[in-house]
Amino acid sequence: MDEELLQALRTVIDPELGIDVVSLGLVYGARREGDVAKVALTMTTPACPLGEAIAADAREALLLRVPELREAEVELVFEPPWTRDRMSAEARRQLGVPEEPPP
Repeated sequence: MDEELLQALRTVIDPELGIDVVSLGLVYGARREGDVAKVALTMTTPACPLGEAIAADAREALLLRVPELREAEVELVFEPPWTRDRMSAEARRQLGVPEEPPP
């Protein structure tokens, strides 16, 4: 994944949880094709009513924070389904989610 794109996406906050989409593990892909960013983003549930708003925030953040981009394509995807094990340790701590014991 493109680290500069991920840095821009860290400014996109899930309004329900108050945590950025990268820390929540909602970014499934972030790459560039020339001057176009291509991002695959998921929600914690397919029924999330904020999906399109968060995708729009992601497009805006990418174009604002990565000046060489001409376009930002953000696709909402739901496969594979999101699980809480995609969250960063800090996001888990903030939400009070216990660390999973190793299998």
